[in-house]
Amino acid sequence: MQDAALPWGLGRGAAQVTDFLRGTGGDGQAAGRMAVSTFAVRIAGAALAYLSQIVLARLLGAHDYGIYSVAWTFVIVLGVMACGGFSSSANRFIPQYRQAGDEDGLRGFLRTGGQVAFFIGAAAAAIGICLVYVLRDAIDASYVLPLMIILLALPFFAFGLVQDGVARSFDWTFLAMLPTYIWRPLAILFLLVAAVLLAGFQADALTAAMVAVAATVLVAGYQYFHLRKRLLPRLPSGPRRVELKTWLIISMPMLMVDGFLQLITSADVIMVSFFQDPDEVAVYFAASRTLALVHFVYFAVRAASAHRFSSYTHKRDQAGLVAYVARATHWTFWPSLIAGAGLLLIAPLLLQLFGSGFEAGYPLIALLMIGVLARASVGPADALLTMTGHQNSCAGIYAGTFVLNVVFNLILIPPFGLAGAAIATSLAILFEATALATAAKRKLNITTFVLPLLFSARKQPVDR
Repeated sequence: MQDAALPWGLGRGAAQVTDFLRGTGGDGQAAGRMAVSTFAVRIAGAALAYLSQIVLARLLGAHDYGIYSVAWTFVIVLGVMACGGFSSSANRFIPQYRQAGDEDGLRGFLRTGGQVAFFIGAAAAAIGICLVYVLRDAIDASYVLPLMIILLALPFFAFGLVQDGVARSFDWTFLAMLPTYIWRPLAILFLLVAAVLLAGFQADALTAAMVAVAATVLVAGYQYFHLRKRLLPRLPSGPRRVELKTWLIISMPMLMVDGFLQLITSADVIMVSFFQDPDEVAVYFAASRTLALVHFVYFAVRAASAHRFSSYTHKRDQAGLVAYVARATHWTFWPSLIAGAGLLLIAPLLLQLFGSGFEAGYPLIALLMIGVLARASVGPADALLTMTGHQNSCAGIYAGTFVLNVVFNLILIPPFGLAGAAIATSLAILFEATALATAAKRKLNITTFVLPLLFSARKQPVDR
């Protein structure tokens, strides 16, 4: 069958996705299995996280749900920064040390990465709590205690992110994904229901913050012990070589990439909290969480692909890298497009599950969808740049995107409210996608934008 049988080369794109699901397509069955497993966990995690948000909104009410959403968003943003970039550099250094048979360097990296993340997280938590206390008169009183409590989760959250990166680098998909996307949402949900219904705690943002801290600590500990159990047969105890300066030189630009990416993703929620009351924040957060049901595709492919980009680079396999990038773009865009179309049909019903008034978030989903599809159209281009030594360029692009996002939010939220925040975010991501695709083409001569890939694919038959 030729791809011309379908318009715009969709046959070729469908064939590549099919190869991916079968575990074929040039990168071997391991890549396919990991990516399929990643997709499965992210789908289940997205559904579970969404269900937990619905329960939280129903249990806490719009006002306290909005406060908790902002507080947890701060933990996510600061936690990504606190890991020191080691969650991403694990995908670069671990394959490098394993291919070289350098067990001393591998042991040193594994130990040091977790320690750096935990101590930076602890320091960030202490500074954050002090700042909230000092500035308490300038902050809405309803935010103060939940923020101070939830920041205690920071060191464990950052430590968990590094453990995620380590597990992904060994292709231990479930150990990398389940704690973050399944066990922690489940633990938060279970502990909150238990605290309210069994222990008699009040269903408010403060209780939710305490529960989130407890869940984060428990899940980080669970992942730590299981990771150690899996590592021991592969990496027996022995001497460790610490190359902290080298690791930091590589990790810090990756930290900038991850940090700015998270800021771009979360800045709108934080900015909305500056201008709108918690009830409005709750509506916006519910809309963004609903959209996460589509956005998980991008993050799943990014997680499954990053260390493979690194592996191709260290093997100097340019042809393999180009082919894998093309497949990764198809794997990202087409499922995102299909999921996005389906979500727009059912979003009004989903938003009603959060409670009365949340249906006002439907237009926000449509506006934010533009940015999600724009990001999906270039695949995991940021991971490609980062894993091929161009992390500084990627960090610069994300820094520019973040600045644009903040400026657009400041300009558009006052006159347009929540819709202004959604428009600002999508405009910033359009810039991000364009800049990443341009950088990949100029620096690596690799096309990441889906439309040129489709046109080039039309010239080739699909083998059956």
